[in-house]
Amino acid sequence: MPSDQQARAQASAITPGGGEPDAGPAPADRVLALFGGHRLSPGQRRIAQYITDHLTEAAFLSITDLADRVGVSQPSVTRFAASVGFSGYPALREALQPIALSAIAGMPDARAEIRRNELQAAVDAEIDNLENLRRLLADTDRMLDLGRELARSVPLTVLGLRISASLAEYFSYAARRIHPDVRTVTRGGSVAYDALLQSREAGGAWVLAFAMPRHANETLAAMRAARTAGLKVALITDLPLGPLADEADEVLVAATGSRLVFDSYAAPGVLSAALLQAMADADPQRTQTRLESYEHAAEQHDFFLDD
Repeated sequence: MPSDQQARAQASAITPGGGEPDAGPAPADRVLALFGGHRLSPGQRRIAQYITDHLTEAAFLSITDLADRVGVSQPSVTRFAASVGFSGYPALREALQPIALSAIAGMPDARAEIRRNELQAAVDAEIDNLENLRRLLADTDRMLDLGRELARSVPLTVLGLRISASLAEYFSYAARRIHPDVRTVTRGGSVAYDALLQSREAGGAWVLAFAMPRHANETLAAMRAARTAGLKVALITDLPLGPLADEADEVLVAATGSRLVFDSYAAPGVLSAALLQAMADADPQRTQTRLESYEHAAEQHDFFLDD
């Protein structure tokens, strides 16, 4: 049986495989089959009609764009998706896109359209992730409180193993400009345990952990080790529930893009930048002093080409 990633590699391939597709129901009939048998309100029938009439475009629209095109609210689109049996609009759109691509395949320049739209679908999925993150960030007090706690933790340990190491490295690189002692842990096992214990002995109070799929057992072990050592754990992850969230004192959720063979991290990246901003706001004087010192050093040593 192929792995999830192998299946995604096949589904998201930019260039279609060889051979002719098997004959089957027309795309419009397949869309009508999705919507048939459900009692719909007049507004929901308008949404269904728009999708059916503009399938190759509608299947790749964000919820905001679809609502605007039909002239309904975003919650109306969400309720429509639930009414026809889907968990939400992203699930409905995911079901529509293969049908739309099969319709595109029968059009002139089909190969170019498939190549364009599959990548656009990945971007649309990230736009949805960012819209969800925008709603999370409406509670600015929560972000500011956590930023203040992380800013006060000296040292501050940033944990990210396997695929999450890149996010941890980015956060640490930026945080060092505004924080006096940032320690990065990107290896698990005894290396992580030793680093966490040393951080606590040096006076640290918090660990910021990144955990993106596939979630590693060693990340969970490191978080448990941090708590055993007396450190609090703030977690940035894509899952609000589960064993990783259970071990965290604070959980910030940012979904990953999973339309392509490898995940993309637009929402976790923006969330990381927002948390860095909250840390900077927690101690403006220290932030200003450290940034000025960094800029002075950069000028003295010609660090950058664009100065």
